[in-house]
Amino acid sequence: MAYDGTALHGWARQRSVRTVQADLELALSTVLRHDVDLTVAGRTDAGVHATGQVAHLDLPEPVWAEHAGRLLRRLRGTLPPDVAVTAAAPAPPGFDARFAALARHYAYRLTDAVAGPPPLRRWDTVGWPRRLDVPAMRVAAALLLGHHDFAAFCRHREGATTIRVLQALDVVRDGDGAGDVVTVSASADAFCHSMVRSLVGALLAVGEGRRGPEWPAGLLARTSRSDEVPVAPAHGLTLLAVDYPPDDQLAARTEVTRARRDA
Repeated sequence: MAYDGTALHGWARQRSVRTVQADLELALSTVLRHDVDLTVAGRTDAGVHATGQVAHLDLPEPVWAEHAGRLLRRLRGTLPPDVAVTAAAPAPPGFDARFAALARHYAYRLTDAVAGPPPLRRWDTVGWPRRLDVPAMRVAAALLLGHHDFAAFCRHREGATTIRVLQALDVVRDGDGAGDVVTVSASADAFCHSMVRSLVGALLAVGEGRRGPEWPAGLLARTSRSDEVPVAPAHGLTLLAVDYPPDDQLAARTEVTRARRDA
């Protein structure tokens, strides 16, 4: 799935406001003439975009057989223009969009150009008012990699763990390094609530020179959310892709992830 999160209040269903889940479930149930309940790979916050979101749902085989050939076309005519289903297929045994995932990949896009973001990219590019020291941000990012408790960077959710494996975190300028667009790329087995935007916020503090490169990693010793960490604006963040293991390893991956989250 792909969506422009500008007018959407995040993934999860809520009363009286538009969300990705609500729009998709309404469109799917209308087209399929069958109630659906989506399980998503990663819940995105209000204003966050996606180009490679993944979800699964359970359907009787006759319903799928009846609608498979025309599902994408009919969804295109039913969904609002800021939400799209780009592919649909039967899932292999053991697949779970959330618990079978190996990694989620995000990109945060911003510009420190004096003129601000290009008008055609204003919905997914944050305009930053000060020039950023990208090399210092890269040093700080490298110190955060690995298996840690990221409680300082996560909004509290009752019963939810904040231990994650941050597989990649990098900061680059476009082109030859002299461009005005800065992209923060982040990959992890999973991200807790607001973790990516908080990581970006901490790196921005380093890029502005307000904090040293060692400061973000120093927060990993904390066991609760740090008020010192700013949360970067939502509209710069896009979920790019979700990775899954080979089909014969899906069930095992799901069991391991569920056990880890429960623990």
